[in-house]
Amino acid sequence: MNNRAPHLEVDLDKALSVATDLAVWASEVIRRPRGEAETREKAGPADIVTETDEAIETHVRSVLRAAFPAHGIEGEEYGTVEPATPNAPRWVVDPVDGTTNYAHGLGWCSFSLGLVAPDGTPLLGLVADPWRSEVFTAVRGRGAHLNGTPIHAADHTTLTGHVFLTEWAAHAHWPGLDALLTALAARHCTARVMGSTALSLAQVAAGRATAAAIGEFHAVDGLPAYLIATEAGVVALPELPSYDKPLLLAAPGVADEVAELWHAIRRPDAPEPG
Repeated sequence: MNNRAPHLEVDLDKALSVATDLAVWASEVIRRPRGEAETREKAGPADIVTETDEAIETHVRSVLRAAFPAHGIEGEEYGTVEPATPNAPRWVVDPVDGTTNYAHGLGWCSFSLGLVAPDGTPLLGLVADPWRSEVFTAVRGRGAHLNGTPIHAADHTTLTGHVFLTEWAAHAHWPGLDALLTALAARHCTARVMGSTALSLAQVAAGRATAAAIGEFHAVDGLPAYLIATEAGVVALPELPSYDKPLLLAAPGVADEVAELWHAIRRPDAPEPG
């Protein structure tokens, strides 16, 4: 007999509408001129926060609490508020993913927002690129979209000649990254480190990058993009990401090739990613 309580029913159409409105608002805020004195350190010089991060997350939390009072919220800047109702989902939000780029005037950062079931299943994902007026979205089982138009993983069958995106762990390389970059270079695959996990992973969904990898998965900036990518047909390794562990995304036609490289750098005599 299954004694588990059922999940709270969620109006995903309403959730997507609210999330999209928040993305439009947040993108406008991010594009505004930034004050010189608004940046400060959190855990160290390579871990910074701006007043914009905090203002956006504060507003997003307020809107979500009003629209979905039973839901929980997990945010990059203000931590986790548990759901008010048992078996209700939670929202995950990174108000400015790529704060270092934003704080230095580099136009590559994003607003990331997602909705997650109590068992960790992603239900909705949104990643907004304020600088290119692009909004990537996905609802579980409905495919992925870019500004309302369906998107799909690239049909590439080799890494050679294509683009691989990754991100450092703040200012540092994650274990296994150097070996991976060397293997990619040997295949004439161009690697890029752009500075926003959410936005980099979303490029695989759009077919612009053939694959991407991060050394440490965090729900606030990784889960929305992960759902968008898998709904676009991207292969994920592992299939279900775990907190603080590596995640690889690849177009289906290169999944075996990338997986071979991935497993090679994680063999017993190689550094362990994550």
